[in-house]
Amino acid sequence: MSQQNQIITNIKTEISKVLVGQDKMVEGLLAGLLCRGHILLEGVPGLAKTTAVNALAKTLGLDFKRVQFTPDLLPSDIIGTEIYDPSNNTFKIKQGPIFTNLLLADEINRAPAKVQSALLEVMQERQVTIGDETFKIDLPFLVMATQNPVEQEGAYELPEAQLDRFMMKLVVGYNTKEEELEIARRVANNSFGTIEQVATLEDLNKIREEALAVHIDEEIEKYIIELVSATRDPKAYGLEELEAYIEFGASPRASIDMYKASRAIAYLKGQDYVSPLEIAYIAKEILRHRIILSYEAQAEDMTTDEIIEKILSAVPIP
Repeated sequence: MSQQNQIITNIKTEISKVLVGQDKMVEGLLAGLLCRGHILLEGVPGLAKTTAVNALAKTLGLDFKRVQFTPDLLPSDIIGTEIYDPSNNTFKIKQGPIFTNLLLADEINRAPAKVQSALLEVMQERQVTIGDETFKIDLPFLVMATQNPVEQEGAYELPEAQLDRFMMKLVVGYNTKEEELEIARRVANNSFGTIEQVATLEDLNKIREEALAVHIDEEIEKYIIELVSATRDPKAYGLEELEAYIEFGASPRASIDMYKASRAIAYLKGQDYVSPLEIAYIAKEILRHRIILSYEAQAEDMTTDEIIEKILSAVPIP
């Protein structure tokens, strides 16, 4: 096992001290870190979404900040603001929690649109504008946002432009019965371990370089483009029945993110090449928040996951 692969194993081991199961969520967070892609975590309360992000930051010694999104939050509460200093009759900049490596935007759909849109610039450009000044954010910088799909009271749907900036949308499900029993035992006995830092920023950069070197064949590249194209023109792939369900297909960012994420997932699995299995493994995570359903699909309770499954079945595997 290479030194870098050992570091990945050590990170997963440390996270498992406070997190039981949820392997796909952990892999998704690690893939986002390797690709510098933002992650949206969706799941009902109590599934350790916040715990997972916090644990990941601690294993790498990264600066971590958490913002609880609420309906009364203002953009300045996140990005910062200008403050008047009466002693010398000037304004000075007070930086907000956005100036960090990992920002946990907890329950992001509870904040109004003006707050959500304040994140757009920093998520895409890795910079923040406060007043007349623009500040670069230190890398790595990732937004890992959580949202609760159940409660609609006081919740605001994320605009499509912001959803598109998330590399992956991970749907976090319940643990198995065995895992839930293990969680109950650990909580009751207070037997959760303490997270230790097992890697540095330098280690993370080396791992990123190795992940970027993972080979992706031309046939796999074309397969990615075909999958994304099928969300825009399903009829061309023999999926006429989906035309009425898809209002808009996935954007070019979907192709870019699938390309990057497939290499990261292959690397996390210890492979030096990308196979169609990695594409199928992450297709839903990359596409589910980028396909906009028609009213007809919503009326018939058709989900984006069901549409992606049909597309995966219809597009020929290389």
